[in-house]
Amino acid sequence: MDKDLKLLVDEIARATEKSFLNLFQNKEIYYYCALVTTGEAVAPAISAWSWEALENVAKKYSKEDADLIKWSYADSPYWNFGCENFETVRKLFNERLLDYTDEMKWFKEIDFRLEAMVLAMEKIDKKEIFALNQPRSKVYVNVEVMPPDETNTIRALRLNKRENILDWLNAAAEE
Repeated sequence: MDKDLKLLVDEIARATEKSFLNLFQNKEIYYYCALVTTGEAVAPAISAWSWEALENVAKKYSKEDADLIKWSYADSPYWNFGCENFETVRKLFNERLLDYTDEMKWFKEIDFRLEAMVLAMEKIDKKEIFALNQPRSKVYVNVEVMPPDETNTIRALRLNKRENILDWLNAAAEE
C-alpha cells in the first residue's frame, strides 16, 4: 500500500473507530453504520441508526415515517456523531486538493479517497467494532456517497455479505 494511502486509511480508521466506540457506549442495538461523503469525496462523517432510535421516530411520528427514513444517513439522530474526531482527516483531505480542471485527475482522486474510506472501514471491521452491541451479521456497514448512486451498492456488497443486507438491498440500494 502506498504511503499516502496508508496515512489516509490509518487516520480515517482512527477517527471512525473512536467515533463508533463512543457512540456504542449507549448500548443501543445498531443495524446501520456508515461513513458518508459527497460525490466530490470530501472528508467523511459517520451516521448510524439503532433499533431504539428508529422506534423513537415511530413513537414520535409514525411507523410509516420511521420506515421512510430507516436507511437515511441525514435523518439519523447520530448523523455526524464524533465529528471532532475527524479534524485531522479534514486537514489531510484539504491538503489533497482536487484538480477540477483535469477531469481524469479529479476522478482518480475521488477513487483514491473512496478506497481509503473503504479500507478504513474494513480495518475497523476486522477489530469487530461493529459487533459490540449486536451480531455483525445484523449490521449494514458501508461507505456511502450522497446523493446515492450505484457505487454505494458495490461498496455495500464489498463490506457485507449479501445475505446479511437483503433488507437494505431491497429498500435502499441504487441499481
